[in-house]
Amino acid sequence: MHSRRAITMTQFSKEIIWRRDKMLRAYPDALHYMEAKAKDIHLGKTAEELWLTEHPPLFTAGTSAKKEDLLNPQHYPTYHAGRGGQWTYHGPGQRIVYVMLDLKQPHGLVPARDIRAYVKGLEQWIILTLSRFGIEAFTREDRIGVWCIDPISHQETKIAALGIRLSRWVSWHGISLNVAPALDDFSGIIPCGIRDYGVTSLERFHHTIRMDDVDHALLSTWPKIFGSIPKAA
Repeated sequence: MHSRRAITMTQFSKEIIWRRDKMLRAYPDALHYMEAKAKDIHLGKTAEELWLTEHPPLFTAGTSAKKEDLLNPQHYPTYHAGRGGQWTYHGPGQRIVYVMLDLKQPHGLVPARDIRAYVKGLEQWIILTLSRFGIEAFTREDRIGVWCIDPISHQETKIAALGIRLSRWVSWHGISLNVAPALDDFSGIIPCGIRDYGVTSLERFHHTIRMDDVDHALLSTWPKIFGSIPKAA
C-alpha cells in the first residue's frame, strides 16, 4: 500500500532545479541565459529551473511600458525586457526569481497551457511565502502584483511584482520580491504604471530580515502550489 502511494505521487512529479547567485548579476547576462534555457527546455535538453538572483540598480521596460512613466533621476541603466507589463525597478536587496517551466505540462495546482492559472499560481506562491513572515498579502483585480498594508504608512503598498514571457509555452522572467531594497530608487519610475500607490519591503516588517530566510521560504512553499520539490543544481 505504501509503495503504491509513492509511485502515484512521483508519477506526476517533474524535475526542477534551483540555483542562487552569490553576486549581483548583470541584466543582459540574465536575458541571454533565460532565452537559451527556454529553448533547451522546449527541446527537452534540460530540466526546468528556478533562478534566484539580484541585479545592480536598473529599470526594465515591459511590452506595455510608457515613456512618460520613466523618470530616472538617478540615471540608472534601462533595458527592454521583452516580458509583459510596464516599468519595473530591480536592485540589490530585491529577490528576483526567474521561473523557467514547460507550461505544456501541468504543475501542481496549475493546469497545462493555462496562462491565467500560471500567473495566479505565482501570486499565490508569493502570498504563501509572505505568510511565513506574518505578512498578510493579497491581490487586487484592478492592479497587478502582490500587495499588503505597510506597517508604517498603514496604506496599501506593493511588495512584489510579476512579469512573464512565454516562448513555445516555456515561461521565463518571473517575480521580484522586495526584501530590503533602497525604496527611494522606485521613485525613478511609476511602478507598473500605477501612480496612486507606493512600494514597501519585508524589511519594514522585520528589520533584521535575511535574504537566506526569504529564499528558504520561497523554496519550501513552491511545492504547495507547483507540485515538484526543487533540487539544488
